Amino acid sequence: MSASHKEILKLAIPNIVSNISIPLLSTVDTILMGQLSALHLGAIGLGGMIFNFVYWNFGFLRMGTTGLTAQAYGAQDDYKLGVTLVRGMLLALLLAIIIFITQGWLLEAATWFFAVQDTHAPLIAEYFTMRMWAAPATMLMYVFMGWFFGLQNAIYPMIITIIINTVNIIVSYLLVNEFGMEIRGVALGTVIAQYTGVLLCFVAVAYKYSRYIHLELIKAALKISELVDFFKVNSNLFIRTVCLTFVFAFFYRESSIAGALALAANAILLQFVNWMSYGIDGFAYAAESMVGKYAGAKDDSNLTQSVKISFLWGLILAVIYAAFYYIFYDQLLHLFSSDNDVFAFALQYKLWMVFFPIIAFACYIWDGIFIGLLAIREMRDSMIVALIVFLSVYHLVKTADPLQGLWLAMFSFLIVRGLLLTLYWKNVTVRKSLI
Repeated sequence: MSASHKEILKLAIPNIVSNISIPLLSTVDTILMGQLSALHLGAIGLGGMIFNFVYWNFGFLRMGTTGLTAQAYGAQDDYKLGVTLVRGMLLALLLAIIIFITQGWLLEAATWFFAVQDTHAPLIAEYFTMRMWAAPATMLMYVFMGWFFGLQNAIYPMIITIIINTVNIIVSYLLVNEFGMEIRGVALGTVIAQYTGVLLCFVAVAYKYSRYIHLELIKAALKISELVDFFKVNSNLFIRTVCLTFVFAFFYRESSIAGALALAANAILLQFVNWMSYGIDGFAYAAESMVGKYAGAKDDSNLTQSVKISFLWGLILAVIYAAFYYIFYDQLLHLFSSDNDVFAFALQYKLWMVFFPIIAFACYIWDGIFIGLLAIREMRDSMIVALIVFLSVYHLVKTADPLQGLWLAMFSFLIVRGLLLTLYWKNVTVRKSLI
């Protein structure tokens, strides 16, 4: 096993462990609500998607922080390492305040966009309002995690994420089953867990990385010239993330319009997608860290090798996921819901789930590579084109079978993204300003 393989596995395995614990959390929430009623099952799926529609759009905080930190680490620029964290934290708190102030408008807009049925609306409002209290913690967590990844440290994020999700699962279970809080219980469990995670992040920085942090960085973080570059990276990432979030939001919206049964079934199937994406993202996050480090160090040879190794391991994991879904699909459906109608409805989508990892893995790996290179414009442009293709395909086929059409459109979206990023790669590699 070459040094590059050892390096990526050292980063990827902790990422995979921590990432897989994330969908485990939403899986437990889904199971807890699924045992109550199909109405609760649909509400937690749709409510979670509405909330993710808000939060995922700010995932650029983690991605941008990782890319900037990794390149500073490769260049051995201690000043930039510290100022990137402080600047990211200040932006995170500002965004959290904005989100909290506008929460009422956000809920109304999301309820309209997702065409939330009257039966689901009260449950979703309870969930959303309670979880909103975690906004500052969630925004800060994005920055801390990105900073750790950029420093080539995947162990701290793994430990912190596992603790967060363990706390979340235990507290949610107790609040739902022992205190009868139902959907408010899973929301409050998330709030408590998120603040636990932020506290652990502060402790981790103070313990190992305090040499990078000092009061003068607050003033330095507000330098106009550096802020322009910082916001240029993050604004393009924001546009890219909004497009991606819109695709999944639209998917949930059309499922909701199709009725409670379709919504419940697709809520389960998208949990399968979460399992796959968070696993393969382990290698994508590793690619962010490695590629960013070698880009900062101007080491083109190791950078190119990192790209090849990332794709190899991404493909291996995608094949494992595909085989797992093919063999255990029925059992997984029964795990999520005891409703026979939901099971029968979801059964017809087995092949979509089996082939999803094979089709999707390239997009995830390319994202990690381009983030490490800070080639954000290319990511943005490919996502916009893929979104247009997604909507066009769905519009063409929805009259024949709208739900099957959703999955066809999703596959088209993934294929276009993967192809465009592959084509962009040659251009990126010859742009010395990026490497």
